This record gives sequence, C-alpha cells and structure tokens, in this order.
Amino acid sequence: MTYINFDQHFMDFMHAWLEEHQDELLDIAQVEQMMPQLYDLFSNSPMPWLDMQTPAAFFGAMNSPEQLLEMMMGYLNADVPLPDLLLMRIVELGPESEHPLMNLLFDAHTGMEARMLCVRLLQDIGSTKPMQAYIAWQLAREDRDELADFALESLEEMGEQAVPMMLEALNEANDIGREALLSVLSRYPGHPEVYTSLIRLFDALPERQAVLAAYLGRLGDVRALPVLMERANEETLKYLDYIELRAAIEALGGEAPERTFDHDPEYEALMGLD
Repeated sequence: MTYINFDQHFMDFMHAWLEEHQDELLDIAQVEQMMPQLYDLFSNSPMPWLDMQTPAAFFGAMNSPEQLLEMMMGYLNADVPLPDLLLMRIVELGPESEHPLMNLLFDAHTGMEARMLCVRLLQDIGSTKPMQAYIAWQLAREDRDELADFALESLEEMGEQAVPMMLEALNEANDIGREALLSVLSRYPGHPEVYTSLIRLFDALPERQAVLAAYLGRLGDVRALPVLMERANEETLKYLDYIELRAAIEALGGEAPERTFDHDPEYEALMGLD
C-alpha cells in the first residue's frame, strides 16, 4: 500500500499559496499566525492527487476506528509522517475509538511509538478506562520512562476522579513512582498522606529537593515551612535548589533567608549569561 505524505503536500500547498500572496504578507510572524488557517484551507481544498477529493473528506469517509488504526500503524511502519487529519479522525469518532485504541495499547507486539500515540489519543477523547493501568505503570517506574510520563500526563488530565486510586497506590510505589504520583496529587490539598509522602521524600532524596519543594509549595500546607526553611539555610545548598526552595517558602507565606552564592559554579554560570 502507498502511504500519501500529507505533510509534504501541505508544504507544497503552503509554498504555492505564499508565493501567490507574497505582496500581502508583512513578516514571518504574520505567516506563523496564519498557519492554522492555511492548514484548514489545505484540508478543505480539492486535490488532484486525491482525485479532487479534499484531505478532510478523504479521512472523514473512514468510519471504522480499526481501519484508521491499521492505517496509522502502516504509516509508522513505512516511516512516512503521520497525517494530523488521520489522528484527528480517530479522536473525532470518540467512544468508538476507545476499545480499539486500548487493544492496540496493551498488545505486547505494539511498538513504543504507537503505544505513546494510543495514550495521547485516549487522552484526547477523554477516556478514563486506562486509569488503573496508567497508575500501575508508575509504581515501579524508572526515572526515564516516556510511556509512564505520557500516562502521567493523562492522569493529570483526568483530574480528581483519578485521585482516590492514586492515593491508594502511594505506599506501593518506589521512590521514583511515588514522586511521579505526587506531582499530580500535590494539586489536590486536603489529603494527609500527600503531605506525609512529600516530606518523607524530601528528607530521603536531597538530590530531588528542588522539584519536591515545588510540590510542597503547590500543595499549600504551611507545616512544610520549617522544613523548607531549614534546608534553605544549609551551607552546602546549591543556588538552583535555593531558588526553588525560596519560591516554595514564599508560596506558603514565609520569607526565605537571604543567601550569597558567589562561589557556586551554577550561580557563576548563570550570572555570566547576563
């Protein structure tokens, strides 16, 4: 099967349009602002290479999520850029796409790029069905885990309905997984275990103190102030960590200690950029 490079056709369309309208354009910023309108014009213009069908109508005629996902996989395997209109059509079908996407996501033979696409598409259609799996991926995750990161973004998008299950998972997670879950849970004050878990990690992982301080500041629990103040006063504190600690202290209504970092390489490097 031949997979049409819609991206290249759009570039050709755009260049032809810009050449035709060059006298009306003022600068590159104006062109950048017009890109969504240009893509919409491209999507709804009859094209000779589609037998005078519009690109939007070409994909709009496809009503089977399975057919669209098969085409998506074909594009990935052929190393041809995935058409935005193809992905938009999968999302447009909404609930009809949910189960086929989940089947592809949890198929052991599905490659990583396709799985990450499935996570993103499920998020775009507003699905909460994979919630339990997404949380499970956080429990024993490693620091660098793109699929778990994508899943975490979706959990954040799910909002408060994901909170109870994430709270239950806190004690089962390793430190990296617990930090990932807390990055979302810190947006929802009122759960004692969130504060307790954040303080434990803050004490246990000094190398992660900057990001954990940011979560404590976001949580808004003033009990964290003495802990943050103590850390902000440590002599060995690095400048970049101090910046995050100061922001967290101020977010909680405190006043951070004034510090100098004249001999800190991070400070000197940043000051050298001024």
